[in-house]
Amino acid sequence: MAKDKARYFTFLLYPESIPTDWKRQLELIGVPIAISPLHDKDKSNVEGQIYKKAHYHVVYVAKNPVTSDSVRKRIQRVLGVKSVAKVQVVVQSMENMYLYLTHESKDAIAKNKHKYSKHDITLLNNFDIDRYITLDVEDKDDMLNDVCDLIDDHNLANMRELRRFVKLH
Repeated sequence: MAKDKARYFTFLLYPESIPTDWKRQLELIGVPIAISPLHDKDKSNVEGQIYKKAHYHVVYVAKNPVTSDSVRKRIQRVLGVKSVAKVQVVVQSMENMYLYLTHESKDAIAKNKHKYSKHDITLLNNFDIDRYITLDVEDKDDMLNDVCDLIDDHNLANMRELRRFVKLH
């Protein structure tokens, strides 16, 4: 039976299970990756334990649809066999997953999770969350209407004039 393929994945890395140059090794893979700040203040549900084991959340964007197993094996090849065990497909929106890196997602806020600084997110290989946020039809219509209004308001005759206007203003 064929396994499901996707482009967007997430997994955890534990500091004690990865090499010291792990970020450089991940960068050498050549795909866009976002890495959370070290989550070392997540409250534990285990009795007698205040915090969960320190970890990083990683968002991985494959170039083409691939399986979770292939991503896991690729990470293990560069970081070691014990570096990552579970790789999951991002089933929620990429925007929500990205917000979870700092616990700014609605789910994390509802669970009152410790908020980490978004300035501590590490972006590798030109990861840009805006590339992965999809706009719905209404958003696209609103944007088109804004551009058309701009063209009408400033009597712009063609795309070159519009481009110059946008660059200037």
